[in-house]
Amino acid sequence: MDGQKVREAAAAALSIASGLGLPATDATLLHNSNKVALRLTPCDTFARVAETGDTRWGAFEVELARRLAATGAPVVSLEPRAPAGVYVRDGFSATLWTYYEIEGEPRATGGLLSGELASDIVAGDYADALVEMHAGMLRVEMATPDWTDRVADALALVGRPDRTPELPDGDRQLLVGSLRALRRRIGDHGAREQILHGEPHRGNVLRTKQGLLFVDLETCCRGPVEFDLAYVPDDVVALYPGASAELLHECRALMLAMVAAWRWDRDDQFPDGAGYREPLLSELREACERLALAR
Repeated sequence: MDGQKVREAAAAALSIASGLGLPATDATLLHNSNKVALRLTPCDTFARVAETGDTRWGAFEVELARRLAATGAPVVSLEPRAPAGVYVRDGFSATLWTYYEIEGEPRATGGLLSGELASDIVAGDYADALVEMHAGMLRVEMATPDWTDRVADALALVGRPDRTPELPDGDRQLLVGSLRALRRRIGDHGAREQILHGEPHRGNVLRTKQGLLFVDLETCCRGPVEFDLAYVPDDVVALYPGASAELLHECRALMLAMVAAWRWDRDDQFPDGAGYREPLLSELREACERLALAR
């Protein structure tokens, strides 16, 4: 969001919190992308705010968080002093969460490129948290998108030049061919599927006094666990039991293709998103070569 929108979003969040009886007089911007993350004080509430449109993202995330809390999964908690839900005010929709003090430096980008894969989190702790989260998700019965829906969204995006006007024709063909071929190859494995986080990279892991906690549940989908593992460092994957190396390599290539597609969206608001376009495409080409992927 631009500066004016951020200020308006903060005002809406403060108004929502105050209306719920939470002492909220100030908002600190923590992250700015297609949604803004705010710390509301002095109530110490974490707010995720988007321009009002389709509020299903928030309703899905809130309901899933509510159900996962009952399993003890290591995910962030909803604000306990307010009814769970999506709040709409002045052209914005917001969800309210517990605010956690973070240990170490936050990582908004997630470190998905090969040169960024090193994590400041102990690999064993990261792997244990993933196993625990996946175990909790196995206990949740809830309708979710499928991993193939994520691929379909990426294909729809790159298939529309009006939404990706700066994407060169050759790179468009690379993305379309890679997404289709990888969707087919991954599906052919017939691997067991379950609810997943969808993007459990370092940028979506908080290191807190309560332990590691995963955030941003709106990306959750159903698929093989390797789809999630594609977003985490190799030393973490090595400690995750039972992962298929072949399926993981294919899921990593798919991840590169999907993330590259999002960065070419004309409406993408990821910080310095355009700077990731070429590096992601370069790594995708290398991954496709290693897989001998026929596009």
